[in-house]
Amino acid sequence: MITEERIFDTRADLAAALAADVAAVLRKALSEQGEALLAVSGGKTPALFLDKLAQTDLAWEKVRVTLVDERQVPETSERSNARLVRQHLMHGKAARAGFVPLFENPAAARLPALDVAVLGMGTDGHTASFFPGGDRLAEAIDPNSGIRLIEITAPGAGEPRLTFTLPVLEEAGCLMLHIEGAEKRAVLQRALGHGPASEMPVRAVLRSVRPLTLYWCP
Repeated sequence: MITEERIFDTRADLAAALAADVAAVLRKALSEQGEALLAVSGGKTPALFLDKLAQTDLAWEKVRVTLVDERQVPETSERSNARLVRQHLMHGKAARAGFVPLFENPAAARLPALDVAVLGMGTDGHTASFFPGGDRLAEAIDPNSGIRLIEITAPGAGEPRLTFTLPVLEEAGCLMLHIEGAEKRAVLQRALGHGPASEMPVRAVLRSVRPLTLYWCP
């Protein structure tokens, strides 16, 4: 459920605040555990935030970065989320962080609980790779499935996908939703209304008891 809304005037303001907040969570995890695990999303929306986070002072050598979900394509593909993260986050100060890909890496399913996960949302109401019409959507959003990483295909997903499941997101130490623009705000408002999660799968996260912080700008 959304327990806090952080609204910004510009994309730059949002990116700076989100980077600062994520860094604060990572620092706390590092202080308490000696290591930290961050999961980020792909797509166009997070690029500016990732660039800003890469400039942040942090003990990056003790941080591992992974993805919330991934297209089943190699990193040479422009549609690879791993490629986007390497370009926008794994440079500068953050170059010292470790990266854990999802594609062709079964070990990703054995990662420990995420310290922070930053989700996005599509205009079709998907988050992670929880797509309407997904062939394994019911398993992916089942809080009791016991599955951590799942393969899924859907009409609107393009390539077959890999995604962490709802239980993994629910166990994250901190969960954030980053969206931008009036269109996505309207989609979010619809998702907060009545209707099945299968129609707008982001509802599975919005209806979870897990606290969720929303970051939005026009």
